[in-house]
Amino acid sequence: MVRDLSRRLLADADRLGRMMADRICAEIPEYAARPDDRASIDESCTDNVRYILGQLAGDQPVSLDSPRATGAMRAAQGFPYAAVLQAFRIGGRYIWELLVEHAAPDQQEALLRAAADIWSVSDDLAVHVTDAYRTALADRIRRDSVERAVVVGALLDGDGIRGMQGESVLALDGGRGLVVVSAETPVPGQEALADVERLLRRTNVASAWRLDRDHQDGVVALRVGYDAEALVAALQEIAVGRVGVSAVFASLDEATRARHQARVACAAATPGSVEVVRFEQHPLAVLLASSPDQARQLAEAVLGPIMELAPEDRAVVIETARTWLAAGGSTSTAARELHVHRNTVRYRVRRLEEVTGRDLALPVDAAELYVALECARILGLA
Repeated sequence: MVRDLSRRLLADADRLGRMMADRICAEIPEYAARPDDRASIDESCTDNVRYILGQLAGDQPVSLDSPRATGAMRAAQGFPYAAVLQAFRIGGRYIWELLVEHAAPDQQEALLRAAADIWSVSDDLAVHVTDAYRTALADRIRRDSVERAVVVGALLDGDGIRGMQGESVLALDGGRGLVVVSAETPVPGQEALADVERLLRRTNVASAWRLDRDHQDGVVALRVGYDAEALVAALQEIAVGRVGVSAVFASLDEATRARHQARVACAAATPGSVEVVRFEQHPLAVLLASSPDQARQLAEAVLGPIMELAPEDRAVVIETARTWLAAGGSTSTAARELHVHRNTVRYRVRRLEEVTGRDLALPVDAAELYVALECARILGLA
């Protein structure tokens, strides 16, 4: 009975497909809002009517090319996945109503008994369509990600893509300023800021990223209520290594210079740490990081005798020096920070002066020592 009824309806598939499309467009706003796609919706609905009724008729080969093409097409057209699923539910219900409407009164009971088989065909169609949709969407996301990474790389490396071209592809609104972020990867090719684009998007912050061997670089568009400090706080939560953030800039044409700033700021962080360093907030550190050879020479010239001490002694002297300098030369403050007696701090400072040949009561000598310690920190020498 279902086969005969399906064969009769199959002969009118073109009209029935258009009627199915009318119902889908009437019930789903996303479909109604796309009049330019109406012809493809009509065609898909007709093909799907033929697929379901052809399966139920059982006397003609049924190809899966049509439902798969429909799923891929809807993904390419940007229809939401939920809307596509809803459309196929509506289509399945429409086919069932057609069968009920055209079945003779004495066939109704038999039709009800076959309901499970009928809906199984409709569900099978939806499975093929949604699988194709997901595959096409994943392919599009991969292509888009590759394209975006290429554009980001060209902007950051200065390979001839101007800011307006990049802005059109990356959809970054620089009205509130842009920054470049550079994060040191834990191992070659592995993200240093895992899933960072999605995490920022949750707070309505647009960004675009590329990953190379040693760094993960990105351009981030700041917005009202989300400034560079807020970005630093967000990056700090997910960082697994050193991260540098450039100064804020206005146009993507400045991205190459900002990438250099971000890389230098990243290098200014302590090796092995998860520090996030802003370029403009640590001028001395970024200056030293930008000239590593000269920094090494300075560190060796000032701290050479300290580096020759036994490891335990060296660590104590350097920690005391950093703490004492950070305390502005206050022995009492340094003693509290180090949890030792003031006399112990005085003894260590005198020893430091003897070893380095510098008088820390003199501002110039104290400044040299501080800069040398920063060089050693940045280069991982101490």
